[in-house]
Amino acid sequence: MYQWGDAGKYRPLWTGSILVLAVIILAPCVVSAHASSKKVTGQKEQVHKWKGPGTSQNLRNVIVGRCFHYMSMHPGIGQKNCFGIWEELTNAVYRKDPCNVTEEDYKNLVNVTGDIIPCDKTLLWSRTYDLVHRYTKATGNFMTLEDTFLGFLFTGLTWCGKSSTPGMNFKSCPAWNECDQNSISSFWKMASAIFARVSCGVVNVMLNGSTDGAIVRKESIFRTVEIPNMDPAKVSEVKLWVIDDIEGEDRNSCNSDSFLELKRYIEQHKLKYSCIDNYKPVQALQCVSSYDRAACNQCSYH
Repeated sequence: MYQWGDAGKYRPLWTGSILVLAVIILAPCVVSAHASSKKVTGQKEQVHKWKGPGTSQNLRNVIVGRCFHYMSMHPGIGQKNCFGIWEELTNAVYRKDPCNVTEEDYKNLVNVTGDIIPCDKTLLWSRTYDLVHRYTKATGNFMTLEDTFLGFLFTGLTWCGKSSTPGMNFKSCPAWNECDQNSISSFWKMASAIFARVSCGVVNVMLNGSTDGAIVRKESIFRTVEIPNMDPAKVSEVKLWVIDDIEGEDRNSCNSDSFLELKRYIEQHKLKYSCIDNYKPVQALQCVSSYDRAACNQCSYH
């Protein structure tokens, strides 16, 4: 299970990692003897054509390779069974309708990918994917879900099984909104819920102040999953960073109607709220590649 609390600093550990990764890449995939395109009746299975892309190529090697790489970079996480993690993923989706994979199906996968989330280090986001990960990489002061062990393993990948046979469907998988309980959306909702549940201290959230419409969509994971799963006894404050695009309009700020509605929603969950417009350390990072913009022509970023 996930744990929370103080964690020591991570140190690079490269010894043997190149050899291990080479073995992973060269190792043949173990395929069930029953994996075929035939049903028990001998009829060829009719695989549904979904709207989303199919399972990522070489998925097994990618996941196992990422597992060993993460352990080499973060030895404080301890030893993980990388091949066992792959097995738990297959147990969750093999021989199941890709639109009927629940969060509960991933329970064992969560149990073997436990991580430590230090207090005051959680950084959530909505509509700021590229910027928020540039920031965590540049500073090393915060952790997004994608920076955790579980998130690192599966970020950017797609997967789904087939109803009648083992193995992954490499032709197509359900798109995010194609059905409520598809293999990808159920996974990320589960992972997001756990990340929010174990967060403690100040929880920071990076939002896009230049986006059209509401600052946070009502159907977003931040509203539907992360806020409801925060524990007011552990989370001292939810601090929103409203970051405008460096060349974009200032459509939303801490005093806009959209933010006041979000403030009420957060407080309904008995969480304390604060807001910062254009958090200076993030704006400074934006200016690294856009130093000639007016917003970057400032004397100080204190």
